[in-house]
Amino acid sequence: MKTDRFINENRNKIYFISGIDTNIGKSYATGFIAKDLLSRGYNVITQKLIQTGCCGIAEDIILHREIMGCDLHNVDRELITSPFVLSHPASPHLSAKLDGVEVDISKIDGCTDRLSSMYDIVLIEGAGGIMVPILEDYLIIDYIKERGLDVILVTSSRLGSINHTLLTIEACISRDIKISAIIYNRFDSKDEIIADDTYSYLERYLKRKNIDSPLIDWPKN
Repeated sequence: MKTDRFINENRNKIYFISGIDTNIGKSYATGFIAKDLLSRGYNVITQKLIQTGCCGIAEDIILHREIMGCDLHNVDRELITSPFVLSHPASPHLSAKLDGVEVDISKIDGCTDRLSSMYDIVLIEGAGGIMVPILEDYLIIDYIKERGLDVILVTSSRLGSINHTLLTIEACISRDIKISAIIYNRFDSKDEIIADDTYSYLERYLKRKNIDSPLIDWPKN
């Protein structure tokens, strides 16, 4: 995945990778974005906002490192890249409740600040879609907006993704959140007619709405 079209350290140091849904390919996209940045000479690190459904080091962080072709870092072992790992595979607000854990946003911010001081670029992978609740009254989109982060949005070629993609784009526009790129994930394509048409539709939609976010056809590009 070529990232020179949408990531530049001189513009932003921290990017948030979100998706139109869960199991949409955010972890793989985050890993491959990091891998390409490494090949471009950047000292890059990934962070998982909140991991649910496992224990210990976040399984998504482990996947990132495998894709990047490197061992776990000290910041991984110290859980700086995954400050909250919850055991139940559910929305963060529910998983935290079931585990009896209080998610402290300031702790996540502290970890991000530390990583930002050590690395050129920090890629924060979210949990599920952009409207997922972290706390009962606090959504991922609130977290992104408050920190002024640019979003890299991962969508897919499967049936129904047009609706979810447009809703996510509209949510970002309504909160003045910039989408640096839209990653069109073809890996789970079941019907190439739908896949090709969905890509073309999104391309036309972005042009019609004067949205300058590049649409990255992955893995084709």
